Amino acid sequence: MDVLANLGLGFAVALTVQNVVYCFIGVLLGTVIGVLPGIGPVTTVAMLLPISFTLPPESALILLAGIYYGAQYGGSTTAILVNIPGEASSVVTTIDGHAMARAGRAGPALGIAAIGSFFAGCVSTLVIALAAPPLAAIALQFGPAEYFSLMVCGLIAAVVLARGSLIKAIAMVVLGLLLGLVGTDVNSATRRFNFGMTGLADGIEFVALSMAIYGIAEVTYNLEGKPQTGAVSVPVGRVWPSLDDLKYCLGAILRGTGFGAMLGVLPGGGALLASFAAYTLEKNVARPPRRFGHGDIRGVAAPESANNAGAQTSFIPMLTLGIPGNPTMAMMIGALMIHGIAPGPRVMTDRPGLFWGLIASMWIGNLMLVVLNLPLVGMWVKLLSVPYRLLYPAIIVFCCIGAYTINSKPFDVFVMAFFAVFGYVALKLECEPAPLILGFVLGPMMEENLRRALLISRGDAMVFVQEPISLAFLLIAAGLLIVLAAPAIRRKREEALTE
Repeated sequence: MDVLANLGLGFAVALTVQNVVYCFIGVLLGTVIGVLPGIGPVTTVAMLLPISFTLPPESALILLAGIYYGAQYGGSTTAILVNIPGEASSVVTTIDGHAMARAGRAGPALGIAAIGSFFAGCVSTLVIALAAPPLAAIALQFGPAEYFSLMVCGLIAAVVLARGSLIKAIAMVVLGLLLGLVGTDVNSATRRFNFGMTGLADGIEFVALSMAIYGIAEVTYNLEGKPQTGAVSVPVGRVWPSLDDLKYCLGAILRGTGFGAMLGVLPGGGALLASFAAYTLEKNVARPPRRFGHGDIRGVAAPESANNAGAQTSFIPMLTLGIPGNPTMAMMIGALMIHGIAPGPRVMTDRPGLFWGLIASMWIGNLMLVVLNLPLVGMWVKLLSVPYRLLYPAIIVFCCIGAYTINSKPFDVFVMAFFAVFGYVALKLECEPAPLILGFVLGPMMEENLRRALLISRGDAMVFVQEPISLAFLLIAAGLLIVLAAPAIRRKREEALTE
């Protein structure tokens, strides 16, 4: 009954005219940036953070959340029609989705993607509503040692699941942690690591850093690639799938939803990991006849259900523990901090309208997305004719205005420019920026909990292994590192033996 009462409060907040409008704007923007290759939800959320500062906290989070899960819908449109994944999580959809389009079944592929995403979004939102209260209640029992170890585990998991070199990912995390320490020490009130610049007295502005890396550096990097737009040469036809198609895909949608809901909670994994894993699972368990790779509709239903379920359940660690599982969740935590709200389990008790309003808005947003995606497919496809080079100057101007308006300080624009150059160099060196953003967000909180734990234990570092929950998190983190490092160590030993 408590859940029903809380959801009633949530719908009362989400169904206000203002919040319905911002939910619609969020999912509309999410669909657009999902359709346009090269501009992801992280970039868009980073650019809109300054605008969210002018909104009530509830409206701001509803808007930003809509962009995130809306992008999962939009990414399937280009994946199916032109074989270009609008989002990384839609890469798998291109395999069977575009094969169906070439065979004249683009309509059913788009329809099953939308229906699977809608079902997965609704179910995973229910999972959030049921799982969040008990998790938040457990989190309220955490002390400083448990929180510190949890954040260490979250960062290690993000590193393990990051693409590319392990060493580079760890280096980016450490750099993010160090950047988060710039500013004024909370305990001693002394300035540190600011190189004598008064503009850094309050630390590096999160909005400037995030817009630099995701709003400028990544877009600049994408400009170097080949133009990712092209004419759609396949007819869409009837969008709604037949009843036989729905029966055929029911198992795939259910399995994709369940798999995505579980994997979405993992830090660093989210929608991307869920879509790949669901497709692999479906290839192994789907009943014959199997035509995966040649236009099997279940190869669209499973990953599209999984990526939307994963996108929704990635809100769980952010809402209940204050731990961002991916860069977009880090942006959401940044939005909370901009409004003076400390992320973590107390948000549920101190700001129930915000917490449950966000959850209720996900149901409303998923319904809006079905309406937006199916009838308006033709309009979304026309967006692909917009040259990327025309979007780039607008993004630059928007980022500069946003960086300035947060604190009305020109210094923040220079900070953004510096990190834009840094972010571009990092991308050229194949250093993924996501671990840096996660480290930057968690750095101050990790330091605070580390120092509080040591103060309580009078400097005894053994407190982190004496508390059972803290020890469990540290052991999980160590196990994740060993699992990832073991193949590399074994490979190096084999190479040494063969020399």
